[in-house]
Amino acid sequence: MRAVTIVDGALEWREHPDPEPAAGELLVAVRAAGLNGADMMQRRGLYPAPPGAPADIPGLELAGEVVAIGRDVTHFAPGDRVMAVVAGGGQAELAVVHERHALAIPEGLGWPQAGGFPEVFATAHDALFIQCGLAMGERVLVHGAAGGVGIAGVQLAARAGASVVATVRASDLRDAVATIGRSCGDVEVVAPDAFGDRGPFDVVLELVGAPNIAANIDALAIGGRISVIGVGGGASTEMNLLALMGKRARIQGSTLRARSLEEKAAVARALERSVLPLLQRGELQVPLAAEVPMADAESAYERFAAGGKLGKIVLMSS
Repeated sequence: MRAVTIVDGALEWREHPDPEPAAGELLVAVRAAGLNGADMMQRRGLYPAPPGAPADIPGLELAGEVVAIGRDVTHFAPGDRVMAVVAGGGQAELAVVHERHALAIPEGLGWPQAGGFPEVFATAHDALFIQCGLAMGERVLVHGAAGGVGIAGVQLAARAGASVVATVRASDLRDAVATIGRSCGDVEVVAPDAFGDRGPFDVVLELVGAPNIAANIDALAIGGRISVIGVGGGASTEMNLLALMGKRARIQGSTLRARSLEEKAAVARALERSVLPLLQRGELQVPLAAEVPMADAESAYERFAAGGKLGKIVLMSS
């Protein structure tokens, strides 16, 4: 098979041995693979793949057709369309996926949308509902709302009956984010420096990182929760612990990649139970900023790094 390969910080379309499915695993012919911030970090040597995942083939989500199965697989068969979050190796012609992490692709959902769905919606759903316990009627702040995880979080929170304020840096994207968000519920989109007087917020989904932390704490309601799931704007900051204590608030970080098989399976089942029905009914969108041939991954990574996009950049297999 061929795969996007990290070679001294550059990306090459290289030949690799075909992977083989072990017990409980599916071999998937990848049709689409979403590009995420973690891939950008891995390329720079800042986010190495966990044990068992290819060290030089990026890609944390994929969609494709099952072409072979390992022993003891019970839920999928060759020919099934599946999508999944993986620990790495998704940007390739073939990849292995544990069947407990795989999701059946709803009928009618195209490959690009399926390839851009799993990681961002799993991350947003886990952070909002599992980690922060978001409840109906609460107020939510989503930073970086034009990105893949951000726009997923806006939709999920609004669909759950929360009141959402979303920050978007690119002024030309705010109307589009507002349109998508308001199709799901109560959503207001503002500039990154204009959220302070919209609070107090019960939950903050932080995708920018360090520059927002102090203002986030100031804007929290009593008992508020901040989930840090992105640090593109910086990873180090100072905070006023007295302010945090006064709000009886908590800040937590979250990643999916290094979790155990059981933990990832639980995330997949929660997504299957709570989010896939919405996707199947057309109540959620997977906005696409670009579809790029996998062999031209370098240009896709450059487009991602340039910012100013709405939704996902997806690599497509020929």
